[in-house]
Amino acid sequence: MKILVTGAKGFIGKNLVTELKNREYNEIYEYSKDMDISILDEYCKNTDFVFHLAGINRPQDESDFMSGNFGFTSTLLESLKKHNNICPILISSSIQAEINNPYGNSKKAGENLIFNYSKEVGSRVLVYRLPNVFGKWCKPNYNSAVATFCFNVARDLDINVNDRSVNMDLVYIDDVVDELINALEGKENKVGDFCEIPVVHTITLGEIVDLIYSFKDSRENRTIPKMSNPFSKKLYSTYLSYLPEDKFSYELKMNIDQRGSFTEFIKTPDRGQVSINISKPGITKGNHWHNTKNEKFLVVSGTGVIRFRKVDTNEVIEYFVNGDKLEVVDIPVGYTHNIENLGDNEMVTIMWANESFDPNRPDTYYLEV
Repeated sequence: MKILVTGAKGFIGKNLVTELKNREYNEIYEYSKDMDISILDEYCKNTDFVFHLAGINRPQDESDFMSGNFGFTSTLLESLKKHNNICPILISSSIQAEINNPYGNSKKAGENLIFNYSKEVGSRVLVYRLPNVFGKWCKPNYNSAVATFCFNVARDLDINVNDRSVNMDLVYIDDVVDELINALEGKENKVGDFCEIPVVHTITLGEIVDLIYSFKDSRENRTIPKMSNPFSKKLYSTYLSYLPEDKFSYELKMNIDQRGSFTEFIKTPDRGQVSINISKPGITKGNHWHNTKNEKFLVVSGTGVIRFRKVDTNEVIEYFVNGDKLEVVDIPVGYTHNIENLGDNEMVTIMWANESFDPNRPDTYYLEV
């Protein structure tokens, strides 16, 4: 199948083309505004499906809305008619087509044009009225508040929020691309005359801002958001894509003493905490037990033994562990436990606890194994 994508270098176009190639659609005509119109004509002659994503969002003159959205659509359709190509056409419109403003009017005119074209030549047309789209590769300080907020917050720049209570309907770029490819394969989500992205997130502007600032703060407090919340998961991925390239890494606070070190890596609001424990040769750590807190130990480097004793018995249980055979050891409640480095080198253990450490309620009681 030969696929034409107009606006191929734009936000949605770039993501779509990339995913089409991931799915092994290899004959893709990528048309962008910096190319000669004769190239578009040649593409229209041979294409089997058109993704018409090109458009004008922020022109220097309001009259450019109509020429860029309605006018270019007209040029595209005339070229298809010229070559008697009645292949399906998918066009990205906007929910603003229902609003009486220059941008909305130009989008509405483009919709009417393509619907009339369908009646005239019998071509299958799919019109998507998109709400705000967010995700990687969206240009900041252009037409996406989410992109601008992510970009600025990641760089300690100010952001402008006029009304925190404003509700926003947003769709995530991966959900958009999935739906567009579904449409290519004849499985579009059609509602009346128009098509829709099935997954829409409604959230206030203030909530978006608070989440983005929490992502920035997460490097200091070592937390990550609830990944069970689909919007938070998508927004967090989006935020990370706007980090400055010299700021991908960040240091952790290592608690170092003569025994080695202990470093908190990740804390979550609902999935506990992950830490890294480094023990020097011959060192034993632990000798405590918990009522409710439970842990998992995974030695990834070195050799050691994990010992247990039920608090009301004298029997000691031993599990020998090493980094050459990755094995998770559960630390049940009610058992005092320790871990000893039996090797000649440092032993590295990844430790997970079912709750983040609370100094006010540590649930940790000293008792020699």
